[in-house]
Amino acid sequence: MNENMNEIKTPIYFGGVASVAATFISHPGDLIKVRLQTHRGEMKSGLLVIRDIFRNEGLLGFYSGLSASLLRQATYSTVRFGVYEEITGKIKEKKKRLSILDAVFAGCVGGFFGAFVGNPSDVSVVRMQNDFTLPPEQRRNYKNVFDAIFRIWREEGFTRLYRGIIPNIGLSMVMTASQIGSYDLFKQILVYYGMSEKSSYTHLASSTLASLVAATAVSPIDVAKTRIMDSKNKVYNGLFDALITIPRKEGIQALFKGWTPAFLRLAPHTIAMFIVLEQLKKAYIKYKDPAHNTKLLLS
Repeated sequence: MNENMNEIKTPIYFGGVASVAATFISHPGDLIKVRLQTHRGEMKSGLLVIRDIFRNEGLLGFYSGLSASLLRQATYSTVRFGVYEEITGKIKEKKKRLSILDAVFAGCVGGFFGAFVGNPSDVSVVRMQNDFTLPPEQRRNYKNVFDAIFRIWREEGFTRLYRGIIPNIGLSMVMTASQIGSYDLFKQILVYYGMSEKSSYTHLASSTLASLVAATAVSPIDVAKTRIMDSKNKVYNGLFDALITIPRKEGIQALFKGWTPAFLRLAPHTIAMFIVLEQLKKAYIKYKDPAHNTKLLLS
């Protein structure tokens, strides 16, 4: 995300910090998305899910599983951002602009490694967010993310923490390429057509377009991954079986359950994430060298 070779190198964990901050905004949307995706049977609207959460769990119900979401972003996003920036930084040392293939490659590699690190907390996120919808006798009632991880390991075995790792890798690769990678590309296009690279309007437009691409690209894999992670028994024989079985039994639209809340979650999350990241980088550069005049690019 840095074009100038002489620019001060900022810490790789800034991406994780920015993602954690953005999670406080996006978590309710993520919760609604998971509830929609794990709901089996007749399609249920997002408004009905919101009503049910508010009626049965109160306002705090929209933040069920927050600790798991924060840990997930602290692990998963720190790694995917760090790897992505390392790769694109090397590419930009040789050429000024990223190509589509450059962005996709960097995003896929970053997402691949991020998925491995973040999978235990991701399993915990899905279970904690969906716990209240289960019959009382089937609820896990995890106290927090660490209790969830420990109990899953103790009661179901360590490998259960990596349940759904294959679809999660696929999701993470597609998400990172379509979110961070497309943000870079959209910003380059907007700047090429005359918008300022420092303008908040450029950041807003790029983030919104990237969110639209990401929400659509990841929806089928995300639905399959959520179903696999949420089930105690082996309902699907892997990602591809889930991608075939779900639309066959419930219709193709089932692969896009939760698309609207996913987009409504991704858009503010992506915008907030990049705004926080930009401010962190600017503050860091000012701290390291107040006289440094380098142009900082957020993408």
